[in-house]
Amino acid sequence: MMSDIGKFKTAIKNLKSNVEWSLKYAETDTEMTETLFNTIDWGTGKTADDTAITTKTNPHSELSWTAVKTEMDKE
Repeated sequence: MMSDIGKFKTAIKNLKSNVEWSLKYAETDTEMTETLFNTIDWGTGKTADDTAITTKTNPHSELSWTAVKTEMDKE
């Protein structure tokens, strides 16, 4: 059985495969929650020296917690 974190990664890929994001979580975190979702660093571009530009504000309306959770529940 896939953990919530694994389901989350699959859900993001299914909903928007080319999105860049990062999530820091403990290996003991197996449940993906809305609180954890709200800590994602969303990639919004790169600087001239190729450093990632990120934001905590989700710029992808199609990747709301509700949409992602619905996709996760399909797994």
